[in-house]
Amino acid sequence: MFPADLWSIGELAEHAGVTVKTVRFYSDRGLLPEAARSAGGHRRYGPEALDQLRLIRSLRTLDLPVSEVGRILDREDALEDAIAGQLKELGSQLASLRWREAALQLIRDCTVEERPDRLRLIGAVSAPPSTAALARFWRGVLPARLPARLVSAILDEAVPQPPADPTPAQVLTFARLHALASEALRHTENCRSTARNHEGDLRPAVLYEGLGEAYALASANLRAQRPPHEDGALDCFVSAHARARGLRDTPDFRRQLSGVLAQTADPVMARYWQLTKELSASPSGPPEPNMGTAHYWLHTALDSQVARSAP
Repeated sequence: MFPADLWSIGELAEHAGVTVKTVRFYSDRGLLPEAARSAGGHRRYGPEALDQLRLIRSLRTLDLPVSEVGRILDREDALEDAIAGQLKELGSQLASLRWREAALQLIRDCTVEERPDRLRLIGAVSAPPSTAALARFWRGVLPARLPARLVSAILDEAVPQPPADPTPAQVLTFARLHALASEALRHTENCRSTARNHEGDLRPAVLYEGLGEAYALASANLRAQRPPHEDGALDCFVSAHARARGLRDTPDFRRQLSGVLAQTADPVMARYWQLTKELSASPSGPPEPNMGTAHYWLHTALDSQVARSAP
């Protein structure tokens, strides 16, 4: 004879408002504690099984997998990890939906003539979009001897993240940037070939370390919307180039550097930075400075100084 507070599988299902099949499913997976078995081998459950079943249903309404539910029932601290994982997955799904929505709006609103090219561009980008192609492009462009820490720092600055809630225009801009970077092999060879012709005994780590400081100073000028001019940012920029070559910063070196920078200007990189600038554009203010806009500011300041000092 069983105590009055023990229920059959059907009675537990009735108390919980679920089907017998549901109770059996969770019981078979060891998620529901059995209080006893009848002489015929039928399961009997106590009130704790009802509490457990209600908890399981609550967790399942959060779309947690059964395997995760089992871990949470075994360990209380597993709930936080499970929630963090679900939030991360949902964030990725929402980002994908927002990207797809903006992409569909872009296709809907373009002309018939524009549609094939835009479909091609968008079709090459995953949803949510990945920056892997951009990172590969930069790893190919940067000098092979550059320390890993500098490569990582440059990638953080040079590879833009897709907007979390993109406009159709931003979707198109990122797709164009992705297409540009996806031709990395040809572009990389062009960039490296040009760079090798002017490197000589250049020390890449010294150069990029100094350029990072110069770009940070120039970015402050860009945020303040100051036009290119002679200041500490330009001195830091020229000094980085001079020290990397084992030379001194002199007026003659500045003239030579101005010429070298003009000769090594690459249209692919110019296009990359223009698209990156467009991607960060905001209706509420000017776009955030990047390495490209900082370089252009410094190069223009150098050219202006050299032009004024010319005999």
